[in-house]
Amino acid sequence: MIQDPSGPDGDGPAHASATPGAASTAAPDAEAPQPGDGSPSPASDVPEEEEEQPQDAWSARRDLYAHSPGIMVGASARFAGGLSGRDQHGVSGGHVVGDVIMGSKTEIYQLGVAGATHTSGLVPQDSLDRTAALFVPGGDGAAFAALVERLRAERVLVLSGRHFSGRRTAALMLLNELGATPVRSLDRDIAPASLAGLLDGARGHVLCDLALRRDQPLRDTHLLALRERLVEQDAHLVITVDTAAALEDVAVAQWRPPRSRAVLEAHLAALLEGSGDLGADAGALLEHSAVKEFLDRGHQLREVAAFARLLARVALGRAAGQDLDRFSLAALESQVEEWFGDPSASLSDKAFLVSLAAFNEAPYALTAELSDVLYALLQKTEDPSKPPRVPVFGNAASGRLDRARAERYEENEVTEWGPVAQRKARYRDDRAALVLLREVWTGHPSARPALVAWLDRLADDGRPLVRTRAASTAAVLAAADLPSAMALVISRWATSRRYRHRLVAVNALTLAHFLGAPNIQRILGSWCTGGDRRERWTAIRTYALIGPAHPTEALHALRSAARTHFAAGDGRGDDTTGLAEEVDELASSVALLLLSPAGGQVLAEMGRWLNDDPALRDLALRAFLSACAHPEDDDPTASAAPLLEWYALASAARAAQARGLADLWTTALRDRHHTDDALTVLRTWTWSADRVPRAEAALATLLPDLVGTDTDRRRLAHLLRTMPAEDGGTTPPPVAGRLLAVVDPG
Repeated sequence: MIQDPSGPDGDGPAHASATPGAASTAAPDAEAPQPGDGSPSPASDVPEEEEEQPQDAWSARRDLYAHSPGIMVGASARFAGGLSGRDQHGVSGGHVVGDVIMGSKTEIYQLGVAGATHTSGLVPQDSLDRTAALFVPGGDGAAFAALVERLRAERVLVLSGRHFSGRRTAALMLLNELGATPVRSLDRDIAPASLAGLLDGARGHVLCDLALRRDQPLRDTHLLALRERLVEQDAHLVITVDTAAALEDVAVAQWRPPRSRAVLEAHLAALLEGSGDLGADAGALLEHSAVKEFLDRGHQLREVAAFARLLARVALGRAAGQDLDRFSLAALESQVEEWFGDPSASLSDKAFLVSLAAFNEAPYALTAELSDVLYALLQKTEDPSKPPRVPVFGNAASGRLDRARAERYEENEVTEWGPVAQRKARYRDDRAALVLLREVWTGHPSARPALVAWLDRLADDGRPLVRTRAASTAAVLAAADLPSAMALVISRWATSRRYRHRLVAVNALTLAHFLGAPNIQRILGSWCTGGDRRERWTAIRTYALIGPAHPTEALHALRSAARTHFAAGDGRGDDTTGLAEEVDELASSVALLLLSPAGGQVLAEMGRWLNDDPALRDLALRAFLSACAHPEDDDPTASAAPLLEWYALASAARAAQARGLADLWTTALRDRHHTDDALTVLRTWTWSADRVPRAEAALATLLPDLVGTDTDRRRLAHLLRTMPAEDGGTTPPPVAGRLLAVVDPG
């Protein structure tokens, strides 16, 4: 990867340090302006004279592709379930933490109830028996048997595992296997020192998800006291805790959950027991593509159990096969709603969920850093009278990622200085980020002021990755609720005086379009011919990115912009800075389209522009020379430019595109406004040909096609005779002499 010539912040040398990354991510103070409160927004409060130089279109496109979340690049972002398309399936509104209702008829899948409290009382024996019939110990059963023997010997066992990994079921089954019944379930909200007082003579006790604080950890002394009481009563106790629980000198037993497929098979077999010859049908169902996809998503065991009930209903003819396709996303949506609706979850945890959604597959440290910024803004929304308080040392990464059903992994991150190894974080289900952002935007409008202020800070950050993620987040919001996202976020960026903000708007509109947000092209078309030059700039840049998928519409819009805003004559109109800038942006956008997979259609259109009005002729030549000067794969040391390679291939195939490229070259060389630029490009191509034989062969084919008159011949011959060496020496490179013989054999 090449370095961005505009500097680390991607905004040009004039203001390379105007917005340091550290300053842009500091926790907001109590006086920070909020969107909608009448204060100037960060996206517009910049004097006109302080505008920075825009990042060039080529580098901006590179950063967008390098830093966007993987699921948002291409059609993979539009999956079934109504996440961003128009057909809504699954949970799309309201607060659902228990039953999920899907389809035109009522189908209820119990996914667990958030916020259920553990009260002291006996677990019914028939419940234990039903659980035992479905229980899958995992592995070959040896590990579970070892835990049984450890509980028998030690009387009390602390079982550690992830949330919803089946650790409560495992605790009950350990006691059941040991014959320690009846089992009494103890209250989780109790101080560890008071635990021994709850033992009341039952043979078995279970305490699920013991609530522990850092200042009140579970200690070995507590277990010693418990063990004495249990021995006196000939009883046993299993305590379950999560992997980040506050423990001191406590030897925990690790719970490894069974494979999801094994749990699914066990539940399905039990549900279909006594149903006749459905065994073969059930086996076929397990090979259904929707079942395989569900298992690959890493769903929780409670969701696997619910899916087994649905699968049994399908086998019995009581549900349709397409319900299987919808279940996975519905379960994910229910989980996301449960996260935000859980009153026991802290505001900091919820801010982290949103930050992880915005920075999915990004470095964990960055996600955590910007999570604190959002947390401070959310605190201000909840209580504007108090200054935000962000703890310097919060939860451990492993614990908060586990609760978010996320994971850390090692991977190189693309930077301006080359690939750098980073510890990244991502949701285990790659759809979770999009589902979560949609839910927080449409399901929790009270969070919008803080979220908008947070996105403004991200858009003003000095790091390209952060700005790109601001754009991708805004794109998801636009796909979920276009009017609000445009009014509160994207339109303000698009009309900002700062190129940095406008470029974030470009990326947001591009990604929103790929996510299936409606009317993006209508917005861009109106901006292209509108009266606001900043909106025109934004629309022109955006067409360069979405144009390859819609070349006809993009070319029509760019052609209209050229005709509307540039006077006839020499195609330059008033030589003001703004208009000259728009000419350059139009040319860059058309050049990007020419080098895209839609290049053949773009080339044909540019050929027609040569015979159109002067504005379009000028645009075609500027765009063509810009594309010619662009190196292969954004690498200035590459062997040949893409258009030179294209010409060589088209010429060898005797394709009409070779003639179209040659016509553009001839016109550019003969046009007094573009001759110097055209000769500069040919000089660069000749230096490239001095290094690589195939580039020399391509030029040897092209140059004779550019000679139609004696003037053409003399111009090219003069270039080859007088051009300096690539390192600045006065002697022409050897290849110039060989090419001169092709141009002027005499």
